[in-house]
Amino acid sequence: MPDIRHAIQIAAPAESIFPIIATARGWTQWWAEDVTENSGVIELGFFNRTTIYRLKPLIQKLPQRSEWLCESGKEWSGTRLSFELKTAGTATNLHFMHANWQAETEYFTNCNTTWGELMFRIKSAAEGDPRGPLFLAGSLAY
Repeated sequence: MPDIRHAIQIAAPAESIFPIIATARGWTQWWAEDVTENSGVIELGFFNRTTIYRLKPLIQKLPQRSEWLCESGKEWSGTRLSFELKTAGTATNLHFMHANWQAETEYFTNCNTTWGELMFRIKSAAEGDPRGPLFLAGSLAY
């Protein structure tokens, strides 16, 4: 099964990055404007909720690891999102993986590109210069 992987160094401690990658409120800073949470399960709405990704927490180990199971989406269902934080001096290395894709499709490749942009939005939010979410309620923030 193919996996998407990214890594980025962030000039911030893991303790301040963790809430950005592990909470609904944090995700609104870099990923999606339309985020809801119910009993720990997070839903992200894209393009006026024509696409909804439902994410269930698997591992929440403050401040090192946040892992989620995607429960919806044609190609996302059954995939896992993993964020791992490792201290590197005064900075933190974020290692990201979107794992367990069924196949390396064109959509997989598009998602890989999108995750690259999202890594820089996480970095900006954590370093105090937020660019906002990439996905607005009905469009992209370009």
